[in-house]
Amino acid sequence: MTRATLPRRSDIVSSLQKNPHSDVLIIGGGINGLSTLRELSLRGITATLVERADFGSGASAGSSHMIHGGIRYLENGEIRLVKESLQERNRLLDNAPHYVKPLGTTIPIFSTFSGILSAPLRLLMHRSISTKERGAVLIKIGLVLYDLFGRKKGTLPAHQFYGRKKSLALYPELNPDLKYTAHYSDACVENPERLTLDVVRDALAWHPTARAVNYMEAVGRDGDDILLRDRVSGSELRHRAPVVINASGPWTDLTNSGLGHPTHFMGGTKGSHIVLDNPDLYQACGGREIFFENDDGRIVLVFPIMGKVLVGTTDIPITNPDDATCTDEEVEYFFDLVGHVFPTLELSRDQIVFRYSGVRPLPAAGDLSPGVVSRDYRIVTESLGEATTLLSLVGGKWTTFRALGEHLATDAVAALHHDTSGSSESLAIGGGEGFPRTPAETDNWVSRHRGDIPAPRAQALLQRYGTVASTLLEELGARGDDALGSAPDWSRQEIEWLVAHEMVEHLVDITHRRTPLAFLGLLTAEVAEELGQIAGKHLGWSVARKKREIQDVLSAL
Repeated sequence: MTRATLPRRSDIVSSLQKNPHSDVLIIGGGINGLSTLRELSLRGITATLVERADFGSGASAGSSHMIHGGIRYLENGEIRLVKESLQERNRLLDNAPHYVKPLGTTIPIFSTFSGILSAPLRLLMHRSISTKERGAVLIKIGLVLYDLFGRKKGTLPAHQFYGRKKSLALYPELNPDLKYTAHYSDACVENPERLTLDVVRDALAWHPTARAVNYMEAVGRDGDDILLRDRVSGSELRHRAPVVINASGPWTDLTNSGLGHPTHFMGGTKGSHIVLDNPDLYQACGGREIFFENDDGRIVLVFPIMGKVLVGTTDIPITNPDDATCTDEEVEYFFDLVGHVFPTLELSRDQIVFRYSGVRPLPAAGDLSPGVVSRDYRIVTESLGEATTLLSLVGGKWTTFRALGEHLATDAVAALHHDTSGSSESLAIGGGEGFPRTPAETDNWVSRHRGDIPAPRAQALLQRYGTVASTLLEELGARGDDALGSAPDWSRQEIEWLVAHEMVEHLVDITHRRTPLAFLGLLTAEVAEELGQIAGKHLGWSVARKKREIQDVLSAL
């Protein structure tokens, strides 16, 4: 059902000019908006999605790379969200095995009974009650429920508790003051940006009239027409749809105001992260996420990913989502916390290879502490003009994107008074279709698809792109596979394929989303220059444009 390549952006813009009508217009091309487009395509609904920047470049790009149930949400009484999150985690392990992987998680515990009294108060009062880190008893109760709601038989083991002696034998670098460690299973998504692209692939493959275009923003409304501006050409278009879905995440209120319909739904918080090249810390994690709660109620995670260590996250209220950056103060906060858990390990700023910040699209919650603001989502239905239904998405998280998209699609279909249904619960996502699950299956897939490409290289591309790599391997077999001088794990022809077939408009699309080069700390001036040459040649950039694109990428680091 999938196709490996996306249509040319220019063709989609031309289609919008020739046919400015859809059943549903989706504003926002993050994971939730794209998931909604995918669900509507599955149901045969003609839908169009516009994104003001690149697909998955906003809040979706600022994630902690976690696919999880949210064990701490239990303390806030969000049972429905935890159940749905765990169900969706398990579905993603099945449907997107090329990017979503099981991740063992370890909680260092420094007390036995801490939090027992404050947890009920927190649940009843919906306030952050001061406490030391949660103790063993409270964490045990949470993990029993976590197993009950989401254990995936035969794949994810039940939780375990270890005492101090065994904990330090397994993880000798942990703080010796700990009393226990708790161990349970969740999942992570190594490359969320590429999973986002796979969702786009499915949406456009499943319905012939589905359209999705990046660098196209909604700038206003004239009657029942939504005014769009192409940020590539500067031209303006009109589009009409009886249902408009606002899935712009932290920008939801700003989008609604631009449509002449002011709202005050959102109250997002900033979550920052750093990526460290620290072999000692990588080794100390033992292949598992180290997950704990600070005294201020913020959740801290440290886990190995793609040879590096990801450390996050903060939870700071923010007014303008465009202002989100990872500050030096947050870096010091991370260093202090990692030092608390791994006191013998040395961290330094020169080990930071990448830093980033995202904004959680949380609902407005007055004076509530960020840690107790609901992580659940809701859909607000209103009228926009005389003949348009507006659905505004408030909230949403990576783990539940499929279920959220299904709910939004159901509400859109109801507003259209259509009688159509469908569910993607058991459908593979993009390159997860036919993805081999065992070493033997992997060897078989590689031997069938590699052609003249060496087996290790073909296997690396399979892991990088899922089964979509079969189309790329055909291309490389015909055109060659010449390694980049500045980044030899990628080839010139591979980058050309990404530029030609994945709606690349700017160099940052390649460095931050089509590849993990920036995230891994591999984006040097030499890499930017080499990639700029390749992209500029294909996209017809002038010398000045190419220079500007390279400067923009390097200044974003």
